[in-house]
Amino acid sequence: MTTQKIHIVGGGLVGPLMAVYLARKGFAVEMHERRPDMRRMTVPAGRSINLAVTARGLRSLEEVGLKADVLKIAIPMKGRMIHDLEGKTSFLPYGQKEDEVIYAASRGLLNKVLLEAADACENVNIHFNRRCTGYDTETSMLTFAEQQGEIKAEIVIGTDGAWSVIRKALFDEVPNFNYSQSFLEYGYKELVIPPAAAGGFRMEKNALHIWPRKSHMMIALPNTDGSFTMTLFYPYTGFAALKTEKDVLDFFSRDFPDALALMPTLAEDFFDNPTGALVTVKCSPWHNKAATVMGDAAHAIVPFFAQGMNSGFEDCAVLNSLITSDRPDWDSVFGAFGHLRKPNTDAIADMAVENFFEMRDSVASPKFALKKQVGFELEKRWPEKFIPRYSMVIFHPEIPYAEARRRGDIQDRILEELCACIDKVEQLDWVKAERLLG
Repeated sequence: MTTQKIHIVGGGLVGPLMAVYLARKGFAVEMHERRPDMRRMTVPAGRSINLAVTARGLRSLEEVGLKADVLKIAIPMKGRMIHDLEGKTSFLPYGQKEDEVIYAASRGLLNKVLLEAADACENVNIHFNRRCTGYDTETSMLTFAEQQGEIKAEIVIGTDGAWSVIRKALFDEVPNFNYSQSFLEYGYKELVIPPAAAGGFRMEKNALHIWPRKSHMMIALPNTDGSFTMTLFYPYTGFAALKTEKDVLDFFSRDFPDALALMPTLAEDFFDNPTGALVTVKCSPWHNKAATVMGDAAHAIVPFFAQGMNSGFEDCAVLNSLITSDRPDWDSVFGAFGHLRKPNTDAIADMAVENFFEMRDSVASPKFALKKQVGFELEKRWPEKFIPRYSMVIFHPEIPYAEARRRGDIQDRILEELCACIDKVEQLDWVKAERLLG
């Protein structure tokens, strides 16, 4: 077993999983987390955005034996339940196979599972209430707040989120470091539908619910206690105009009447919970000689393709695959890691923004539903030539994000041409479809 020590800064979702991977390879891991131990406290509401675990994340979890533990706290969602203004619903399946589902999971519960797994490793030490305030790439010193001093850290992995201290150190000290951040003009507000009085769910539990309203939307994910976490995505100017309880109730009565009837604490939740930001972060390089960033610290994305956490978990698997000795050349390992991952994380970042507009504007359209149906039919007939873009991203972890985007762009044009003059699948020109697919 190697005695080389690796310091992980950030104990959210990606940090503990990477710690487990490294511990299984025999490395000593010190993980530093700014928050208290969430296993022993109540996690405040308002900024979680409930998570959807998909095949990419599950594959990484399975590699370290955690898939079954995560599925115990998750609820399968088979598709999107679309709510119109009259309260009518329509269901759009995610895939056409029985196992093509995604899983809703509470961020807090998932974080606890990962912390427990990391804590169970003999060679992992977790330090809570230890907020990293700086990292010197020349001296390899990590600095902490509240007079906690400095630590010599020869190898550092930053999993400290979209506002990463480790990334800032690279930005400040690595020559030609590129960095960009892009905010949507939308914020988000978390709300809740409580469990039914007798227990259980007030809506279909095995679906991701969407209220698309062109300029804004709301979604709901189920929780294991029978509640739904609702997330309203609304322009900042719109949030600013909702100043009173009456404003909020009038707005929901107009735009989300069926949801309003299920939200007894709406006004309280609306004003108690903060308005979160939606940001995309890109940077390069992701490393210097002895430090790298990963997960949101390297590539924060908006949540509309359910791939923020999943891409971070995929980071862990890729980095783990590149560590092939107990005394690796970390500069080469980290360099190869960034080279492999950045084109793919850039691709999913762009697709996530595009999917926001699809969810907000298109999912209620009959033409959108038709394209989905045609895509499924093409996949059934020619699976070696056509897999819908959504399925490539969500259900096919063997297809890199960048390849899914490349193929998806071509397929979108094919679907547009095939569906331009038809209203139902039965009218599809199969000869033309075969010609377009080549």
